[in-house]
Amino acid sequence: MNLEQARFNMIEQQIRPWDVLDAHVLHLLSVVKREDFVPVAHKALAFVDMEIPLPGGEVMLAPRVEARLLQDLAVQKHEKVLEVGAGSGYMAALLAHRAQRVVTLEINAELATLARANLQMAGIHNAEVRHQDGSPGLPSDGPFDVILLSGSVAEVPRSLLAQLKIGGRLAAIVGEEPMMRATFTNRLGDTQFRSAQPWDTVAPRLRNFPEPSRFSF
Repeated sequence: MNLEQARFNMIEQQIRPWDVLDAHVLHLLSVVKREDFVPVAHKALAFVDMEIPLPGGEVMLAPRVEARLLQDLAVQKHEKVLEVGAGSGYMAALLAHRAQRVVTLEINAELATLARANLQMAGIHNAEVRHQDGSPGLPSDGPFDVILLSGSVAEVPRSLLAQLKIGGRLAAIVGEEPMMRATFTNRLGDTQFRSAQPWDTVAPRLRNFPEPSRFSF
């Protein structure tokens, strides 16, 4: 398999058509080696338009979803980022190239170890993996300029929005299958927030986030 050709095809055939046109993001996708973050058993799928299985029943999000989240968050070099759901560490690697510092939380111990090793192998030193439940966020290290939930939730907890700096933003995939929306929330003031839902996708649930009651009367 010609890795560089496969990477080129991924960018040109999957990612650009999904309105990812930011030159810096496209460059990052060509230099951060996605295949190095994919489990050995699934290396051949590294550039395929699909979610890739990870240990513990988790997945890597599809490349176009990762790329669009990265572009739309517009992380800056001076910013501190919190990610919930490290997975194999790939998204943290992309974020680390754009941010000053990244802290990524992973509830699965095997994945936390994998992500840590992958980031080290990639020579990334400004991303820290912590093995812990990410649903409460990380108030002890906040506030953050950017919070990314790398998976879906039924709703974004107010406790996470409270960990944003004023001017900060949070991205999550929100809703129920088959209809979920990429949701970007900006903190405008102490109690003021503005949300936009510019595109649709579907992603697996992050663990331990609240689900709405299923009872109807």
